[in-house]
Amino acid sequence: MKVNVQAPNFAVKEPLLDFIEKRLQKLEQFYDKIVAADVFLKIQKTSEKENKITEILLSVPGSDLICKKESKTFEAAVDECVQSLQRQLKKRKQKQRVFA
Repeated sequence: MKVNVQAPNFAVKEPLLDFIEKRLQKLEQFYDKIVAADVFLKIQKTSEKENKITEILLSVPGSDLICKKESKTFEAAVDECVQSLQRQLKKRKQKQRVFA
């Protein structure tokens, strides 16, 4: 799976990139036909502590899956997104088994 990370207005450090890639690789256990993952990291300018937004777009055959989470850190937001995408992939796989 190809992972593409985009972060407008700030530079992403290597440890965060490694963390994101490692988490996304785990998704291949649930669905092996993932083509690519586009990760968008944004910082919202508010007084709230939960101002880090992570958006993940998974490209899979048929249609794309998307998840958007907001948290105090990018790591926490990525974890939440990955958990949500796991559930989406499991549902997708079950639907394929029913129709196959």
